[in-house]
Amino acid sequence: KPTVLIVDDHPSFRASARAILEADGFTVVGEAVDGAAGLAALRRLRPDVVLLDVQLPDMTGFDVCIECGDLERTAIVLTSSRDATDFGSLIESSGARGFVPKAELSGAAVVALLP
Repeated sequence: KPTVLIVDDHPSFRASARAILEADGFTVVGEAVDGAAGLAALRRLRPDVVLLDVQLPDMTGFDVCIECGDLERTAIVLTSSRDATDFGSLIESSGARGFVPKAELSGAAVVALLP
């Protein structure tokens, strides 16, 4: 089972994402409420996937991607309640594997972005 870290400042979304991803075969190994906590959890837990909100209280998901550096085995999947087109080329240049709108989150959508 792929492991996943959920980084989002909304408890209701974290709970929904956990339920959706666990039902689709992922193991949620942690949650974080902001970018700093997400980076610490990423380094500590080394998940296969990070589901990363673009809009966090302390930094953007794009900033988190930059801070992560070059990750060998962790795939970052950005998410937002906004549409991908709102972010222009930032998603492509972020180093993330891709983007899944929060309303369309599913295990299949995440798996489609994995190598």
